[in-house]
Amino acid sequence: MPKKYLNKILNARVYDVASESPLDVANSLSMRLNNNVLIKREDLQPVFSFKLRGAYNKMLHLTDAEKERGVIAASAGNHAQGVALAAKKLGIPVTIVMPETTPEIKVEAVGNWSPRIVLHGDDYQEAYARSMEIAEADNLTYVHPFDDPDVIAGQGTVGMEILRQCTEDIDAIFVPVGGGGLIAGIAAYVKAVRPEIKVIGVEPEDAASMTRSLESNRRVKLNQVGIFADGVAVAQVGKENFRLVRKLVDDMVLASVDEICAAVKDVFDDTRLIAEPAGALAVAGLKKYVAEHGLEGKTLVAINSGANVNFDRLRHISERADIGENRETLFAVTIPEQPGSFRKFCGILGKRSVTEFNYRYADETDAQIFVGIKLSGGQEEKAALLELFREGGYAVTDLTDNDTAKLHIRYMIGGRPKNLTDEVVYRFQFPERPGALLKFLKHFGKRWNISLFHYRNHGSAFGRVLCGMQVPKSDRPQFQDFLKNLGYSYWSETENPVYKAFLN
Repeated sequence: MPKKYLNKILNARVYDVASESPLDVANSLSMRLNNNVLIKREDLQPVFSFKLRGAYNKMLHLTDAEKERGVIAASAGNHAQGVALAAKKLGIPVTIVMPETTPEIKVEAVGNWSPRIVLHGDDYQEAYARSMEIAEADNLTYVHPFDDPDVIAGQGTVGMEILRQCTEDIDAIFVPVGGGGLIAGIAAYVKAVRPEIKVIGVEPEDAASMTRSLESNRRVKLNQVGIFADGVAVAQVGKENFRLVRKLVDDMVLASVDEICAAVKDVFDDTRLIAEPAGALAVAGLKKYVAEHGLEGKTLVAINSGANVNFDRLRHISERADIGENRETLFAVTIPEQPGSFRKFCGILGKRSVTEFNYRYADETDAQIFVGIKLSGGQEEKAALLELFREGGYAVTDLTDNDTAKLHIRYMIGGRPKNLTDEVVYRFQFPERPGALLKFLKHFGKRWNISLFHYRNHGSAFGRVLCGMQVPKSDRPQFQDFLKNLGYSYWSETENPVYKAFLN
C-alpha cells in the first residue's frame, strides 16, 4: 500500500502554488528538552497553511469537463483558502461555503482569491450540508478537505521534503491530526522510504476522533468536539485516512488546551511566529511524548501546520500558556477572615510570585481566595506547595485543571449571596455571531430568574457562557426539557467545587 501512494506523492504537482517550506532547528526547545527538535514551517505557505498542497493536486486531476463546470468546498479556514487559491491558479470557477459564524478575518482571507462565497449555518456540518446541495444542483465537483487519495498525496509532499531536508537519522515525526489527510500522506511516504522512522499523530484531548477510532478499530463519530484548535476540530476522520493511519502510524498523543497554548509560546520563542492552535499541536505532542518516554539525544520533527489565528485569541492563549508549561498553578484556599491572614498566607509562599489574587468579603469566619502562583519547579513544586498549605492548616483545592475556574470564575470573584435559593449553574456554548448573545438570552424568557452570568469573547466561532438560574425543585423536570430543546451544548456546573467555594 505505501508503494501505491509513494508514486502518487512523487508525481504530485504542488509546487505551482506551494513552496518547499524550511525545516528549522528550534534551538531553545532543543536545549530545554535535550533533543534535536526541528519544526517544519508550513505556516510560510502563501495561505499560511499546508492545505493548498492537497487542494491543488486534487484539482489538477479533474477532467476538462469537471474543471469547466467548477468546484465547491465547505470550510471555515485553511482548506477554503487552499481551494480558492488553487482554483484561481487553474482558472476553475469555485464556490466556498462557510458557516455564518466564521470570523471576518477568515472570510476576507478567502475572499482575496475571488471565489463565490456562501455563508450558511452555525458550524461546519451545516455548511457542508449546504455545499452538497449546491454541488448537486449546479453539478459541481466537491473538493474534500482530507478524505481523497489525491488530497492525501498532495499533503504527503510534506513528508517527502522532510526526508530530503534532514540528512541525519530522524527518530520521529509528530503530525497534527484533524480529518487525517496530512498524517496519512506523510505516513504513506515515510513508511515507504524510511520505515524505521516513527510517525506519531497528535490530537486535542477534546477532539480525539482518530484516537478513539483506533481504540475502537472502527471510525467513531464524536458527539461533541472541542473548538479551541479549530483547524483540527473534526467529529469523524475520513474513511481512507483511517485505513492508512491504522496500518502506518506508530502512536497517538493527546494534548490539553493549556499544553497547546504553551506550545504556541514555544514556537514563538524559537521562530517569532505566532502559530494557530492546530499549528502548534504537534509541538505540544512532541513535548508530552518526550516527557512520558524519557527521550534524550533524538532527532524529532514537528509539523507547524498553519498560522491562521485571530488576533483576539492571543489574550486567551497567553493566559493559559504558563499553566500548560507548569509555570503557573491556581488554587482555591480557605483562610481565616481576620487581620493579617493574607500576610501570613504570603509568608508560606516565601519568595514565590503571586500572579493572581481574587478575594471579596463573604462572612466573619472564613475567606475564600482564588490565587495564582508562579512556579519554577513544575509539578514537584506544586505538590510541595499543597503540602505546605495543608501543614499550615489551610483547606486548599487545586484548580489548575478546572476549566470553569479558568474560563469564568477567576473573573467573577465577588462574594456569595446569603438569601439566594434554588440556584442551578450551567455552562453553555453557542455559535458566535452579531446578536448571538441577545438571542441566547431571549431563549430563557422570563420563567426563571438569571442569578449569575458571565460571558467573555475569545475570538473564536463559539461563545462561552456561565449562567446561574433560580429553578424551584418543582420546575426541574420542565427545566430539563428546556435544556434539551435549547439547541446549544451545555454542561451542569452546580456541583463544581470552584462554584461552591466562591459563588454559592
